[in-house]
This record gives sequence, structure tokens and C-alpha cells, in this order.
Amino acid sequence: MVEFSAPAAGRVRFLVRRPGLVASAAVLVFVTGWAAAPGLFTTHDPLAGIPREKLSAPSAAHLFGTDETGRDVFARVVHGSALSLGATVAAVLIAVLAGSALGLAAGALGGLADTVSMRLTDVLLAVPAILLSLALVTALGFGTGKVAVAVGVANVAHFARLMRAEVLRVRTSPYVEAAGAAGVRPFTVLARHILPNAAGPVVVLAVLTLGTAVLEISALSFLGYGAAPPAPEWGSLVAGGRAYLASAWWMTTLPGLVIAAVVLSVNRISRALDGELHA
Repeated sequence: MVEFSAPAAGRVRFLVRRPGLVASAAVLVFVTGWAAAPGLFTTHDPLAGIPREKLSAPSAAHLFGTDETGRDVFARVVHGSALSLGATVAAVLIAVLAGSALGLAAGALGGLADTVSMRLTDVLLAVPAILLSLALVTALGFGTGKVAVAVGVANVAHFARLMRAEVLRVRTSPYVEAAGAAGVRPFTVLARHILPNAAGPVVVLAVLTLGTAVLEISALSFLGYGAAPPAPEWGSLVAGGRAYLASAWWMTTLPGLVIAAVVLSVNRISRALDGELHA
């Protein structure tokens, strides 16, 4: 009989009571596995089609069916994970790093730096993120990397606002004031005391932004701004099946369900992290 220590038993009970969280984590593990090692999940070539098998319905041989040229849709979704998730992670990193730096400078320096930074974020927040992303990618040009940059820049303002608010909250804490009174250099106080204690909510927002970034990148790919065909990005897969909705619903529906599952899973995990942060 297996016996668990008290901490281990507590973690097991925590997971058993939250099946939705476990399922969400499993979805993200699978999708990350698709991106890291697609060959472990499918043996089909995502770019090569078999004409005699075109528009085949989902089956044991083709889990998500085939498209109009006989390409395996599941293989295209699996291999497209690297493009879509890679662009998502890059976009969130851009937003976190640029936004946190802007908010940190505004909250720590105050004065003119704070005023200019916050007016800039007001301008960015005045435009919906997807419209700002569309405007930026139109100016930058087509391609997955440029889509990632556009989505990242469009989300900078949210991180800047949050980081500034957290810095202003933490800098008035007794231990920060005590460090300053003890003669600790301002940069050291910022790096050792303010930044680590202000980072928690930013991490939660970063996880939540992963979900919205997946949607925004898929939307731009759907509109044709992502990788050029026949690269299998998730958004372009959904767009490619529009003409076949009546006869081959799986071409659009199943890749769309994968996108929805990833977004919902990320949102569920971000809520769990937020709950732990405020527990």
C-alpha cells in the first residue's frame, strides 16, 4: 500500500478536487508535446497530400480527416503547434519585458517619466488589441515573426499599467522604507525588494495573456497575415476550410476546437494562479 506524506497527500487532494485544472494542464502538456516533438504524435506528412483520400471524414487512419488535397488535418494541426505556440510565447515575452520595464520605470522614477509613460499606455489602451495588432502587422508586413511582434506590442500597455500599480504599492511597504532608511542604494532596493514582490500579479497576467495571444495570432493568421501557405498555422487551417463547411466540416471545426481548448485551459490555469496569489 502506497503511503503519502502530509504535503504530498495535500497536493493529491488539491488536484482531485479540481478536475478542471488537471484537464487544463493535460491539454497544455499535450499541445506543448505536439510543438516540441510532432513526430511522436503523428506519422503523416503535413505538407504531402494523397489525392484519392481528399475530403475524407475523421477515422482511425485520419483522426481529424483530410483536406481538399488529401493532407492529414491532424498532422497539420500537430505540426502547426510549433508555429502558433512559438509566436504566442514570443508575443507574450515582448509584452511582459517591454511593459514591465515601462511600468517599473514609471513607478520607480515618478514625475515626468511616470506622466509620459502613462499617457503612452493610455493611447495604446484606447485601441482594442486586435485592431492595434492588425494595424501594426499591416505596417510591418506578413509573417509569423511580425505577427508575434504586433501582438506583443499591442499588449504592452496592460503590463505597464499593472507593473506601475504594483511598484507603487510595494514601495510604501515597511520593509522597503526600512531598507531605504538603512542606506541601501535605490537600485538595490528596486532589484531585491520591489521587483520580486511586484512580479506575482504580472506572472498571472502573463499566463492569462497567453490565451488572448493565441486568439489574436490565430485571428491574424486567419486573415492571411501569418506564415505563407502551405505552412500549417492554426488560424490558416481554420480559414482554409471555410469553403468546405457544408461537405467537410472537420477542416474548420476540429482545428477551431483545438484553439478553443488551449485558450480555455490557459484561462483556467491563470484563475488558479490568481486564487493562490490572493489566498
